[in-house]
Amino acid sequence: MTAGRVHAARGPAGAGVLDLATGRWIMLDPVAADLLDLLADPDGRAAAIEELTARWAATGAEPDRVRADLERAVGDLDRLLAGRPVHRTPPGPLPPVRFAPAARPTVRARAAAAVGLAAAVLLLRLLPMRHVHTLARAAARLPGRPARLGDAESVLAAVRSAGRWWPGRVACLEESLAVHLGSALTGRRVCWVLGVRFAPRGAHAWVVAEGHVIGQEEADRVWPYLAVLATD
Repeated sequence: MTAGRVHAARGPAGAGVLDLATGRWIMLDPVAADLLDLLADPDGRAAAIEELTARWAATGAEPDRVRADLERAVGDLDRLLAGRPVHRTPPGPLPPVRFAPAARPTVRARAAAAVGLAAAVLLLRLLPMRHVHTLARAAARLPGRPARLGDAESVLAAVRSAGRWWPGRVACLEESLAVHLGSALTGRRVCWVLGVRFAPRGAHAWVVAEGHVIGQEEADRVWPYLAVLATD
């Protein structure tokens, strides 16, 4: 099983950090995101702190206070990471987004969706996130081919239909993992993605097929999310 790695991605509004050991998300503002970058170069940390201190002092801030705040924040990040390397997802172009699927689910998609939803809910309830992600990556390596948009949207529609009868919570995390697993059962592969947004702050999970984010809510018409971790 995968170790408790730390994954991060940087965007204009800051950085999203996912600790797979705990499943905990941390959202960093741009200054804290700069400090996260310092941890990759311990030898240059002191010089970088002095450079940031000078930058803030030029705006009228008290240098000693700024330096102390920066050193304390770096210490907090050090304790969070506990010596673990940060796996960074490089920034990419904003993906096109598709909204409520119009596809009618096939009988095969309905059967796969029911199994995928049951598996997703059980995995997320019983296992740490690092193990869930390892199993999701294994599902992505099952024999099959990349899903077409219609394939993925058929499974998504079936998952949503099954979710209306499900007695527990079926939110974006459960739904997207169910689509990922259900698609794998039909011999098709989608990409399961975990990410964040900054205004307002929040975590999200979604699936991508043929380079498109599928099945999003109309309220997310302007795609605000930063991908931090994906299965491919």
